[in-house]
Amino acid sequence: MATAFYSIGEAGQAWTAADKALWLSRQRIQRSYQDEVVARLQAALPDSAVLLQYGQLDYQRLGLPVYPLFAVRSKTWRADMPTVLVTGGVHGYETSGVQGALQFIAEQFDRYNAQVNLLVLPCISPWGYETINRWNPDAIDPNRSFVPHSPAQEAAAVMALVHDLAHDALLHVDLHETTDSDNSEFCPAKAARDGVDYIEHDVPDGFYLVGDSENPAPEFQRAIIAAVQQVTHIALPDEEGCIIGEPLQQFGVINYAKKALGLCGGMTEARFVTTTEVYPNSPTASPAQCNLAQVTTICTAIDFVLQQAN
Repeated sequence: MATAFYSIGEAGQAWTAADKALWLSRQRIQRSYQDEVVARLQAALPDSAVLLQYGQLDYQRLGLPVYPLFAVRSKTWRADMPTVLVTGGVHGYETSGVQGALQFIAEQFDRYNAQVNLLVLPCISPWGYETINRWNPDAIDPNRSFVPHSPAQEAAAVMALVHDLAHDALLHVDLHETTDSDNSEFCPAKAARDGVDYIEHDVPDGFYLVGDSENPAPEFQRAIIAAVQQVTHIALPDEEGCIIGEPLQQFGVINYAKKALGLCGGMTEARFVTTTEVYPNSPTASPAQCNLAQVTTICTAIDFVLQQAN
C-alpha cells in the first residue's frame, strides 16, 4: 500500500538539485571508516594477502572528505586457479556486509588462498558506511549503478578494478543486509527522490539470498542456505509467497535480473553469483551471528565451487 510522503520534496515530483542538497545537509557522520575498516585491514592483514588501494572517492565539491578505497587480493595470483570476488558495503549502512568481509579476511583468507585467487572489497561505499546510508552523497544508489559510464564513483572504481584483476571470476559473493530502516527511511526517500508513490513491503525476518534470474544456479543457492541455517534463521515468504515483493524460487531464495538492474552482483560473467541479505534487526540474531552468516556464505560458496571443479 502507498504510505505517507517523505519529508523532502513535493508529492509526484522528482527531487530538484535543492532537494538533494537539503537531503545531504541532514546526513551526519556516525562512525569511522578509518577506525573500523582501514585500521583493521592495516593491522591484521593475512600473510598471503596484499592490501591494494584501487582508487579514492572525491566529494570535496560537496565539502566532504576524500576517501581511499581498499581491496585485499591474493599475494600470489595464478592463472590456473579459479578467481573468487567478494564485495561488501556497496550499501554502506549494511554493517555485517562490511564487518563480515573483514572477518573473512582475518580468519579465512589464508585457508582458501592456496586454492583460489581471492579479491575482497570490504567497503565499497565508505561515506555510506560513516553516515549509515544507502546512497552516496549525490543521492545515487551505487547498487543500481554498475553500468557503463556509471554515475556513481563507487561503482565505477570497482568495475575498473574488477576489469583489471577479476574479469574472469568464477564466483562472486556480494554481501548485503535488509533492515527495518529500509521501510522507515531509505525506500520512502527513494520514492520521494523519484517522484513516485512509496509501496511498502514487509521486512522479512531472517536471512535470504538473491540469485540472478538469468543465471539462478539453484543447487549453489541451496547449499548456502543449508549452511547459513546452522548460524541464523532463514526468512519465510509473506502470505503471497514473496520476499520483498519478489516470488520465492526456493526456500530462502529470490531472484533479480542483476545486470538489467545495474546491481553489483551483475557486473561479471561469473558462473556462480549470489547476494546475501542478513536481517540485523531480528531479536534472535546478534551482530556476531550476522557477521558469521556472511562469512559462512563466502566459505560455503567457495567450497561448492571447488567441489564442482574436482
